[in-house]
Amino acid sequence: MTGGSGAVGLQRDGGLATVRVGTGRRTNALATRDWHALATLFEDLADDPTLRAVVLAGAGRSFFSAGSDMREWLSVDPADIDASFAAMESALTAIERLPVPVVARIRGTAAGAGCQLACACDLRVVADDATLGMPIARWGILVPPTFAARIALLAGPASARDLLFTGRLVDGREAVRLGLATTHVPETELDDTVTALVASIIAHPPAAIRAAKRSVDTLLEPVRDHLRKTPTGPAADYASMQAGLATFLARVTDAG
Repeated sequence: MTGGSGAVGLQRDGGLATVRVGTGRRTNALATRDWHALATLFEDLADDPTLRAVVLAGAGRSFFSAGSDMREWLSVDPADIDASFAAMESALTAIERLPVPVVARIRGTAAGAGCQLACACDLRVVADDATLGMPIARWGILVPPTFAARIALLAGPASARDLLFTGRLVDGREAVRLGLATTHVPETELDDTVTALVASIIAHPPAAIRAAKRSVDTLLEPVRDHLRKTPTGPAADYASMQAGLATFLARVTDAG
């Protein structure tokens, strides 16, 4: 069974759901409406008792996701940007709260909100030449506690500071070393590796797997819930963001 439209798609094969983000174009960046659609999709999946596991992947073979579509942030009211971040956080929360394992299949780039999307999953299988990171400070984005926590809970505070302060991207091997990823493999082996991993999960009794995820979430949820309720203020230094976006988008247009 298949479903979804636009930049968010769903394919079902019995108890396995494969969720696709992006369209294979424009680095699989997601607009506000796409984050809303992703949240709704995962909230609906959470109510399905037949669901066993989910694979989350980017459309095409070049990108996982470069995050949010920043073109829609150019010359808009700050409240619209704040609303985009709220939609993004709702989608990430819906993924984290899904009662079955979510495996991210990562090829290409997972940057910014795309990296957050990967970190919201339970397991991350990355191609050796994939890149992950949070190069968002350059845009004047004021890192919310939930963003920092997703990195720090996986890689530790020191690595979180490194990645957030410098904005550097790491390859699959370093991502595993830091704890951002579960395993890395050559890009040609990525699909088969994810298939085998999911098969090993689905082979166990569904109730046992749901209980295992629930037990880990019992440890993490108090931290996540506290941070979600922490006042964050504006999403960005809007003047810096608009100046940076205008320069970046002009450069992209000239290059194209």
